[in-house]
Amino acid sequence: MATKIRLQRHGRKNYAFYPIVIADSRAPRDGKFIERIGSYNPNTNPATITLNFERALYWVNVGAQPTDTVRSILSKEGVLLMKHLQGGVKKGAFDEAEAQKRFDAWKAKKQAQVDSLKADMANKKELDNKKRLEAEQAANKAKAEEVAKKKAEIEAAKAAAEAEAAAAEAPAEEAPAAEEASAAE
Repeated sequence: MATKIRLQRHGRKNYAFYPIVIADSRAPRDGKFIERIGSYNPNTNPATITLNFERALYWVNVGAQPTDTVRSILSKEGVLLMKHLQGGVKKGAFDEAEAQKRFDAWKAKKQAQVDSLKADMANKKELDNKKRLEAEQAANKAKAEEVAKKKAEIEAAKAAAEAEAAAAEAPAEEAPAAEEASAAE
């Protein structure tokens, strides 16, 4: 029986997630499988991978062939590196402690890269939010100035209208008084 390490598709349209399974190569993609060893969710940023490391290493060591996508996942998680290091131990190039030390150093470096990537993404998001806030504040300030200008124009127009009305009323009141004065003469 030829075994494969592959992905099964689950989820809904445009939002898939994938269990990582060990299956007979003749079985359908989403069909019968031997063992589930993890999952892969590409919908998060960065993608979320859960993997039973020991079982994945066991299946790689007994000859299960990973698909291309699963091979990259196993490589990112260090399963293929550990298989390579175990091969070095079997050949006598170094001992088990040295292999574990090399693997731990690689894992720490990988984790540091992931942490820096997450920190960069968080900083970029914070910077974008800050820029948007500043742009919104500038737009609000411009709009407030525009509204204040319109209100000032309206107030000036009201004051001019009142002044005209007052000016129109004043000559009208003076005119009857002037007529009375000329009539008295």
